[in-house]
Amino acid sequence: MQDAKEEVRARLNIEDVVGEYVQLKRAGRNFKGLSPFSGEKTPSFVVSPDKHIWHDFSSGRGGDIFTFIMEVEGMDFREALTHLARKAGVELEVYDEKGGKELADKKKRLKEALDLAASYYQQSLIKNPHAVDYVFKKRGLSKQIVTDFKIGYAPTSGDALVLFLTKKGYSKKELSEAGLTNQYGGDLFRGRMMVPLMDSVGQVIGFTARILVDDDPRAPKYLNTPETILYNKSRHVFGLSQAKEAIRKNDYAVIVEGNLDVVSSHQVGITGVVATAGTAMTEYHLRALKRLTENVRLAFDGDKAGLAATERAIPIAEQAEVELTIISLPSGAKDPDELIQKDPALWQAAIDTPAPLVEWVLGQYAGREDLTTARGKSRYIDEALRVIRMLKNEVAVQHYIQLVAEQTGGITTNLTERLANIERQVSSPADLKKVAPGIRETVYDASSFQDNLLAVALIDAPSQALFVDVDPMSLEGEQRQAVAKYISKHPGKIVLETPKSLQNYDTYVKILLLRADARYAEWNDQDRYFETARLLRQVQTEHKKKQKDILTEQLRDAETIGDDTKATEVRGQINKLIKEIQSGQK
Repeated sequence: MQDAKEEVRARLNIEDVVGEYVQLKRAGRNFKGLSPFSGEKTPSFVVSPDKHIWHDFSSGRGGDIFTFIMEVEGMDFREALTHLARKAGVELEVYDEKGGKELADKKKRLKEALDLAASYYQQSLIKNPHAVDYVFKKRGLSKQIVTDFKIGYAPTSGDALVLFLTKKGYSKKELSEAGLTNQYGGDLFRGRMMVPLMDSVGQVIGFTARILVDDDPRAPKYLNTPETILYNKSRHVFGLSQAKEAIRKNDYAVIVEGNLDVVSSHQVGITGVVATAGTAMTEYHLRALKRLTENVRLAFDGDKAGLAATERAIPIAEQAEVELTIISLPSGAKDPDELIQKDPALWQAAIDTPAPLVEWVLGQYAGREDLTTARGKSRYIDEALRVIRMLKNEVAVQHYIQLVAEQTGGITTNLTERLANIERQVSSPADLKKVAPGIRETVYDASSFQDNLLAVALIDAPSQALFVDVDPMSLEGEQRQAVAKYISKHPGKIVLETPKSLQNYDTYVKILLLRADARYAEWNDQDRYFETARLLRQVQTEHKKKQKDILTEQLRDAETIGDDTKATEVRGQINKLIKEIQSGQK
């Protein structure tokens, strides 16, 4: 099940999973919140998206998304895996003992079939005069853009592609799993311009197909590959492989509604443009773009549907922590493709002058109401406050409340109170699940100071020299002993990632690094050194106290059986330890 575990981990953001139980706030690279395991009043629960772990400083617990669900829901590992797999959309049934390799082999075969299909469609385009006329003359696409996007044509024959690929050794089942056939086993795409859907590295994972002649009202204008193990429409960003270089360079991405808007934009050299492949924008789309930039500009329609789609984007952008702005097209242009045909400079000018997302949405609602009437103002305020309450940032909330007050002649404090009333009446999106009643109470770990010792030593090379004479066995637990042993054998080497020899303790090492970042990152070298020395003395003292307790038990046994020689020897050892302990505490 290791492959299944890694697939689930890759699909879920740890801050989203934990955020369903703990109200998190951004704290630099990490998130912080109140521990769900104790009644603390100061946040000491930390989540690290970079390391994909969480750590609760108040209880000493920590781990990945699986250990968190096990702790908070009282589940065992299998139950937690099943729970998270359902959330991530991962089918565990395909992951048996051979499942991981079999799935990888299957994906490889399907990708090869789709690559061959794309090549076949490209050859078919060249051979069909009607398709050539549509693609190059009617759509006005260049040879270069057709090559870059691997645009082709699906013949009208009912099984041309199926025959081609079966001769190449692919089964009907494989073609169905690749999304290339219909329910009868024939070609899914017929008589259409074919535009491949590619992943972020340019691998074909499906197709979007446009009909050439709009003369049959029963035929859909566009037909897309169904969901497959390769293609997930809620995650796929169309044109990303072709746009990512420009997105990095420009530090912004443009999202349009239509795939052919992307193609047309790239043709005129405006290449930082992508689309959501015929589906509503999701957090997955924004997170894919966030790897390249935090600035995303939307070019959605200004009609009711476009306004609704834009409004839905507000909480998604808040969750993904992406800065969204809105591109407004000049009057008379229904989409970017039409504007580009008129003048590409107009499209670039629109991209260069985006409006803040919430400001644009409020402007749309204001334009739909008569703000000179009491009824119009009231309706607008209701809509505006409904939008504003989606925001997490209090400064932004107050900014837009002030804007609405100025537009309606209202009083800011009244609008703030009205918003507070809405919050009380409507369940907040941040409402948190109750912690499972079966969760165990926090148990104080008397040896947790040893984690502080290892944490500071991992990131401070001079301090590691103090470990040379330390017996790793003086620390509690296998994982602490393993890390102490590593430090003593590799003095002077700062640890930023889990070393190969400590991979079996990867989660624990990541927790130590998170603890080091939270506690000791801002300390100077001298303070870290003294802290290491102090904690090492504490380790040695605690170890000697435990040895004293063991010897005390041995003394009782010797006295009980009347072994005076043994008792005298043990008393001497105890007295020596007491002196060492007292000396170490001075």
